[in-house]
Amino acid sequence: MNLPDNPFLAAIRAGQPQIGLWVTLSDPFAAEAVASAGYDWVLIDMEHSPNDLKSVMAQLQVFAAHSTTPIVRPDWNDPVKVKRLLDIGAPGLLFPMVQSVAEAQAAVAATRYPPRGIRGVAGTTRANAFGRIQNYFTRIEDEIAVLIQAETLSAVAQVEDMADTDGVDGVFFGPADIAADMGFLGQPMHEDVWAKILPAAHRLIAKGIPVGTLVMDPAFAKRLLGEGFTFVACGSDAGLLARGSDALLAKMRAG
Repeated sequence: MNLPDNPFLAAIRAGQPQIGLWVTLSDPFAAEAVASAGYDWVLIDMEHSPNDLKSVMAQLQVFAAHSTTPIVRPDWNDPVKVKRLLDIGAPGLLFPMVQSVAEAQAAVAATRYPPRGIRGVAGTTRANAFGRIQNYFTRIEDEIAVLIQAETLSAVAQVEDMADTDGVDGVFFGPADIAADMGFLGQPMHEDVWAKILPAAHRLIAKGIPVGTLVMDPAFAKRLLGEGFTFVACGSDAGLLARGSDALLAKMRAG
């Protein structure tokens, strides 16, 4: 048995736009409701959702039966957490709040075996089909998507250097946290926020570096894809449930 290719990683390396969804409900049954929708990728969130390793693994098992690639966001740039997520088969990681080249290098090192990094070695894991994938150790580092988040003005200012870190596959801009850093808490779509993000993003795009983000406005998400962003999430499962519930009740109460 050989390690399969990572379709999300192949797509962003080829510059093919990838439409995503945030998955935050932390339950495999909820994930299954999303899995057959046909999104190119989803983000299973551990930073701002009550996910743990067991719930993440259960959701990875759900998405394994579908074409959507699940990317996992750990709650921090923590090599122990990263090691465990990779062992349960996460095909890619989105590292939150990366603030420097050194932190980008640390993120990559957590996904690499010695001597290139610090990932601990386990022989029988879900990631290697319990020892059945014969070329796992020789190929896995080419198939793990390593994405870093720029979420402050300081990170945006350093983003080109961070993106040039060997092993970083893409940069994700976090407009909500950038907005907070600029004094616009709760206003991720503020024009001043995007006046900071877009020039930095376009410089990365011009260098061939995949760029992504999360916005809740589908029209703006489509605009970003048209401008060269490669992986853009356009909503969340919790948001769809909440807004759908509100809209249905409003219709029933109207008139």
